Formats: sequence, C-alpha cells, structure tokens
Amino acid sequence: MRKISILTLIASLFVSTFVVADEVNVFNARHYKADGELYSKFTNMTGIKVNLINGKSGALEKRILSEGADSSADLYITADAGRCGAMDSKGALQGGLSSKAIKEAVPASFRTSKWVGIAKRARIIYYSPERVTGAELSGMTYEGLADPKWKGRLVIRKSSNIYNKSLVASLIKNNGKAATAAWAEGVVANMARTPTGNDRAQIMAVAAGEADIAVANTYYLALMLSGKKGAEQQEAAKKVKAFFPNQDGRGTHMNVSCAALVKGAPNKKNAIALVEYLLTPEAQEHFTNNTFEFPMINGVSPSPLVVNNLGLDFKQDMNTKLSSYGKNQAAAVEVMTAAGWK
Repeated sequence: MRKISILTLIASLFVSTFVVADEVNVFNARHYKADGELYSKFTNMTGIKVNLINGKSGALEKRILSEGADSSADLYITADAGRCGAMDSKGALQGGLSSKAIKEAVPASFRTSKWVGIAKRARIIYYSPERVTGAELSGMTYEGLADPKWKGRLVIRKSSNIYNKSLVASLIKNNGKAATAAWAEGVVANMARTPTGNDRAQIMAVAAGEADIAVANTYYLALMLSGKKGAEQQEAAKKVKAFFPNQDGRGTHMNVSCAALVKGAPNKKNAIALVEYLLTPEAQEHFTNNTFEFPMINGVSPSPLVVNNLGLDFKQDMNTKLSSYGKNQAAAVEVMTAAGWK
C-alpha cells in the first residue's frame, strides 16, 4: 500500500507541475530576430517561457482555425490589423485584452478587446524629387492616386497583398464602396507596370526611373537606408523622398503589427502579461530601434533613421478604426478584382 501511495504522489506532482507550467504559446508570423530577444527578456523577468511557433500568416491562421478548441495557441502575432480582424470575423479570437495597462497604452482606434496593436506603421507615397514637383504633391491624398496626371507613373504591389487590402478597406470605410471602386479603376489605369515585387521593389522602381511615385510602408525606407539589405538598396533609398498623404483631411493611413488572443488559449493570463510587456517603454524602444516601426505608446522615439528621413511631424488618421480593415477586407478584394488590379 505504501508503494502505491508513493507512486500516486509522484504522479500527482508530475501532473500538477505540467498543468501549471508557466508558459505562453505564441503563433508568430513576425520574423525579426529582435522579437526573439524581447521574448527572452520577458522570460527572464517573469519566469514565463515563451514557446514560439513560427510560420507564415496564412499557414498559422489555417492551423489555428483547423485545430479549433484543440489549438495550443495563446497569442497570434502578425503584421497588419486586417489579418487580426479577419481571424476575429472567423470566430478564432476571444476577449481579454482590455486591462488598464493596455487601454492606457494603446489608442482606442488601434485595438479591440481581442487584438491589440503593438507597433505602428504608415503606408505612404515615395517620389522622385527629380521628376515630381512640389506643386504636383501639394495637398496629395490617397484618393489623388487615381488622378490621370499620374498615368504611367505609379507603382504599387499586387491586390493580394494584405497592406493594400487594408488600405483599400480604409478607403471603403471613409468613402464608400462605389467611390472606392471608381478609384481602383483610376489607380490601375495609372500603373507604370503590372504589380510585382515587395514594398522595397516599389521604392527601387522609383529610384531606377521606372516610375515617379510608389506606395509602400514607412519602415522599409529606413530598413533600406540602414544597409541591412545591401548597398544597392541603400543607394536606391537615397534617391527617393517620403510624402505623407491626406494631411489636410483625416490624416495618413495607419496600420499595426498586432497581437491577438486566441479563443480557448490555455495560458490566457500569461498571454495578457506578454502583451502588456510588449507595450512597455523598454519593449517599444527595442521594436523601434530594430524594426524601424513607429512606437505604439507615447514617450518613445522612433529610430534616428526614421526621424531623420521620414520625420515625426505628420497627422495620423486616428479616427478610422483599424477593426474596419478586417470587416471591409472582402469588399476591398472585390473592388480591386473588378478593377483589374493584378
């Protein structure tokens, strides 16, 4: 009897230890070495182990959805609010990211109770100062990209790109679907080439004289200027200038990298604690200095490369809720497809 009791005790202790293990499972679609360094710091501070499951957004989303209640995922971290919004619309997320610390750190338009922005970026216009005049850019808006004066002068990524889906979704939110459909037709008519390549390829095209203006996210210019992508891209980045659209109206289109709380998360409290840590000044400074994104919280400055080459004095669109990107994503795809946006 004594032997059985001891074995039972050992077994119960093993099970107890397994169940209450301090860990958090992060399905991660951001592939920055700097992020891993932050997770290690979090573990050292709290004792909570961060288990990273890395992959592309589509594959991670498919896995979370297919596993359903059996998923081990606590957090889904990815780039673009449209992705988090789409997962929410599919019932894959749960509420809980509404602590005082999160609400005080993140503006209401950049969060919901199910997902939260952890770093910001803007999708802006890059132009050749040799071929584009100040008069042409005066008062420039996203809507103005459809102006015939840009015919054969514009490069932008494919319609399947999530950054473009969210930009178009925001236009639908602000201008309506019909007006945005007409706009998309104008944009396609103005393209200098069939969409190809990533955001950096659009900037490279302007530098090479293949186009006069391009649409791309802010952090890519700083990344190119840093030299981390090679001398050719560094030199190309020096040949373009940044322009922030819609400064006389609602402000420049903003987006985020976001952390979403997965429905059925086995380590919910630890997941919330990790999100709160990612919104601390220490973590935000780490983001900005390594990924060249804008900080989500006040009181933290972007990387000097961002400050010196993009600036800080621009009006951000703080009124368009980023949750609308996911809600209007299907309509955005429909509009771009109908316009012939490849």
